[in-house]
Amino acid sequence: MTVRSRIILALSGLMLVVMYVAPLWRIELEAPQYPEGLGLHIMIDDIQGISEFDLMKINQLNHYIGMQEIVPDAIPELKIMPWLIAGLIGLALLAAATGSRTLFTIWVGAFMLTLLVGLVDFWLWEYDYGHNLDLDNAAIKVPGMSYQPPLIGSKQLLNFRATSWPALGGWMAVLSCLTGMIMWWRTRPVRPATGSKASVAVAALLALTMTACAPGPEAFHFGEDIGAHCRMPIMDARFASQIVLDTGKVLKFDSIECATAWLATQDPSRVHSIWVSDGTGSGDLIPASEAVFIRDEAIRSPMGGGLAAFASAEDAATTMGSDTLTLLSWNDLVTDSSLA
Repeated sequence: MTVRSRIILALSGLMLVVMYVAPLWRIELEAPQYPEGLGLHIMIDDIQGISEFDLMKINQLNHYIGMQEIVPDAIPELKIMPWLIAGLIGLALLAAATGSRTLFTIWVGAFMLTLLVGLVDFWLWEYDYGHNLDLDNAAIKVPGMSYQPPLIGSKQLLNFRATSWPALGGWMAVLSCLTGMIMWWRTRPVRPATGSKASVAVAALLALTMTACAPGPEAFHFGEDIGAHCRMPIMDARFASQIVLDTGKVLKFDSIECATAWLATQDPSRVHSIWVSDGTGSGDLIPASEAVFIRDEAIRSPMGGGLAAFASAEDAATTMGSDTLTLLSWNDLVTDSSLA
C-alpha cells in the first residue's frame, strides 16, 4: 500500500468517530394533529426524541394501537454497536499503520457486512414493532393493519406520514465505506487488459448505489396527502408540488404558491430539491429550476395564486391556448414578495 492510500484508509476509519456523537438515523412522523411533527433520532447507543418529549409521545401513541413501547435499554443492538464501530476504527488504523493489504481487505469486507447486517436488523426491528401488536389491549383496532415504518423513504400509516432516512452519522458510515471500497479497488493488483473495463463497472456500481440513496420526490396520493403549509387535502394533479429536504423528508403542497410561501419562512440550506407538477395534467413532476411558470387569473389553482408550471413554453402555449404568454422562472417566483 502506498503512503497516500494508507492515509486515506486511516481517514476513512476516523470518519466513523462521528457516529459516536451524531444520529445514525432519523424517523419523523407528521399528522394534522401534530403539525410540528414528532421524531426519533437513533444514536449509536440510544434512541432519543428529536424534541424533548417526542419519545414519550410516540410511546403513548403506540400504546393506543397495541405497539410495543420503545425502551432503548432493552435493545441489545444499542449495546453492541459501539464496540463494533470501535473495532472497525481500530482495524482501519492498524491496516493503515502496517500497510497490510490483507488487513485492508478484511476491513472492507467486515465493514460491508456490518452495514448489510445492520440494515437487515433494523428492518426486522421495524417489522417486529409494526406487526407484533397487542390487540387485546389496543384502543384502536384496524383489521389487517400493520404499522411498520419505512426503512428508507416515506409511508402513510393511518393519518400519520412516516419518513425515515440516514442522519449525519449514517451518511458518514456510508461515505467511509465507499471511500474504503474505492481505494481498495484502485490499489488492487490487476492485469492491464482487464483493469479498465472492471474499473468502469465498479465506478458505475458505486454511482448507482449513491444515486439510489439520494433523496427524491414521491408519488402523490390525491385525496389523502395533506399540504404541509395550508394543511388542506391535495386534490389537483395540475398544481401539486413537493419540496425534498436534505434529510430525505418530502413535503407536499397543494399548489405552487403554498410551496413558495413555506420556503419564505425557511432556511434554504435545508432544501435538497423542489418539484412541481406539469400543468398539462400529465402527472409528471418537473424540477422547479427547469420549469416555466405562468401566472394568470384564468388559472384556478387551489390557493388562488393563479400559478401553473410547464416543462416547456410550447406546452404552456398549447394548454393556455395563447402564444403571447409572459413566462416566469422559479427564481422569479421565490423573489416575488406577493407569494410569501
